[in-house]
Amino acid sequence: MNVARNIEGAALASAPEAPSERMRRVAEIAARHADEVDREGRFPAETIAALKREGLLGVAIPTKYGGEGLGTTAVANLIVQLAQACGSSAMIYAMHQIKTSSFVMHGEESQWHRAYMRRIAAEQLLLASATTEAGIGGNLRNSICAVERADGRFSLTKEATVISYGKYADAILATARRAPDAASSDQVMVVIPTDGNLTLERTSVWDTLGMRGTCSDGFHLVATGEADQIFPRPFSEIAAQSMLASSHIYWAATWFGIAADAFNRAQAFVKQAARKQADGGLPPGGLRLAEGAALLQEMKGHLAGAIHRFDAAKGNEDALSSIGFAAEVNALKVAASAKAVAVVQLAMLITGILGYKNGTPFSVGRHLRDVASAPIMISNDRILSNTATLMLMSRFDTSLGE
Repeated sequence: MNVARNIEGAALASAPEAPSERMRRVAEIAARHADEVDREGRFPAETIAALKREGLLGVAIPTKYGGEGLGTTAVANLIVQLAQACGSSAMIYAMHQIKTSSFVMHGEESQWHRAYMRRIAAEQLLLASATTEAGIGGNLRNSICAVERADGRFSLTKEATVISYGKYADAILATARRAPDAASSDQVMVVIPTDGNLTLERTSVWDTLGMRGTCSDGFHLVATGEADQIFPRPFSEIAAQSMLASSHIYWAATWFGIAADAFNRAQAFVKQAARKQADGGLPPGGLRLAEGAALLQEMKGHLAGAIHRFDAAKGNEDALSSIGFAAEVNALKVAASAKAVAVVQLAMLITGILGYKNGTPFSVGRHLRDVASAPIMISNDRILSNTATLMLMSRFDTSLGE
């Protein structure tokens, strides 16, 4: 009996801590540096180092490749935790997990990508994305540049208007036309390790209102490598089946976390005011606080519903590529980005001058500037236009599920 207890105790002692507890430590570090990262527009190096140290960059990689196999809900919760500490840090983590999802859902078909998944987990590699390009605006489903293949190798030159944290990433996943004679929408995605044959020449500097720590500079990208680094599946399938949904879900989780922290500051402000009121009445801002809570609950419900729909559709290519699914995740992005801004604006009204000023316990200026990026991070107008086109080809699903 004692032997059995000792064995059980040893197993518990050797088990890794829960990801949420490890993220709690990371978030504490991120919060200490968040204002400085924002003020100086610098990369949150301390946060990323902590994420690597805590083994949180490879959590979504399947266990058979050395990861922890976390699902969408678990990853989204980690992003929400981090976003309540630092919006820029959370957005970097979210974008990394978006690229990881492409490996998880589309990388098992290739020996090279399976091996790289093992590297992501073992070495805690940070993944970035080069999908935007000069001349195409924000249309990720078109490319001007093309990969050229010869003798089992590829070469690529791309004018990337934005590569978030590209200077600090361990690998960049870039999109391009399949070949020089391919149509602009006939795209592939290629993994470009930054320790390989890659040159990044900065062409623009990320000096913005918010999300300053993402360091999303523009680059002239030149890369060569093995043709095996190109994902076997067309980018159109990768985008529809993993990137679209994971982008909108993990971005929404980021905005939800930022809004939640602003709300928490506003709630603390109202509680402090309530303690000072002799008559015990509702302080000014109390009704706005309730309004903010309702908006947060709507965001939470919409995000949870989209995650459930995404998880239910995994493994079913028809479901993932369906018009209804695309319309639903598009709606999540538009609604979450608008509601996050509204919640932070309410927090600013509740906290007044103490929320407007920097350096107070109730400051929400950084939060407001960070979420201001949400409606324009792939323009809501572009997404609504795409959804309108989809609605011309289908009926709205009125079922509430099972």
